Amino acid sequence: MKIDIRPYKTEDTQIILDIINYNIVHSTALYDYTIRSYEQQKNILDEKIAKQFPVIVAELEGKVVGFGMYSEFRFREAYKYTVEHSVYVDQNAHGKGIGKILLQELIILAKAQGLHTMIGVIDAENKSSIDFHEKFGFKTVGIIKESGYKFDRWLDSVFMQLILE
Repeated sequence: MKIDIRPYKTEDTQIILDIINYNIVHSTALYDYTIRSYEQQKNILDEKIAKQFPVIVAELEGKVVGFGMYSEFRFREAYKYTVEHSVYVDQNAHGKGIGKILLQELIILAKAQGLHTMIGVIDAENKSSIDFHEKFGFKTVGIIKESGYKFDRWLDSVFMQLILE
């Protein structure tokens, strides 16, 4: 089983949209309520690339099975060396190491861009994602209680940080 990582291409938009919309509907990985349209998702991806942020995809046997990206953490100039990342894997491809390979590549790309720190914002109920990030050296640096509301309950946001140097 060989997993290939490559830059995003426009023709990947639909599968990325499918992965995102699955997570919007079925999980707290995204705090969105409404599924996205193709055009909305394409605009999000195009905006990241226009700002020189990477969007990468993982392929297994020629099929896109996950993607990762990062972009601004906040919009003030002093935050320009800090990025917030996202990694998503198709629900039918979990447990194959795809997320690991995507996050490793994002860390390499961030270092190459001279960035200083990566931030992950994770729902506190998502213990597997928190554990996953800890394996890469991310540390929990804060928890914002009841910062989101989805599926008829309040959700806590865990902020995890990796210093890249």
